[in-house]
Amino acid sequence: MSKQLTILVACGSGVATSTVAQEAVKKICREAGIPAKIVKSTMTEIPSKQNDVDVIMVTTNYRRPVTKPLIKVFGLISGIGEDRIREEIVNTCKGLLD
Repeated sequence: MSKQLTILVACGSGVATSTVAQEAVKKICREAGIPAKIVKSTMTEIPSKQNDVDVIMVTTNYRRPVTKPLIKVFGLISGIGEDRIREEIVNTCKGLLD
């Protein structure tokens, strides 16, 4: 895999929960052998940043249209459904690298 994915992790403020989620996503990608660069933002910045990333991950509900795969990752913070989210991240990211 020579390509590196750019992953946008967004939360309400772009600081608190996205930082925790960013670290979890980094670990998941590293363990799965997925080369990834992770950037953080606020939810309101998603429309302007989505064209520069491969995947969007959010810590809260986001209902506006997006042009990239969108994964809800709050479970990485709460622990609820963490295995399912981990699997979705790995499958989505590996699919983009194929």
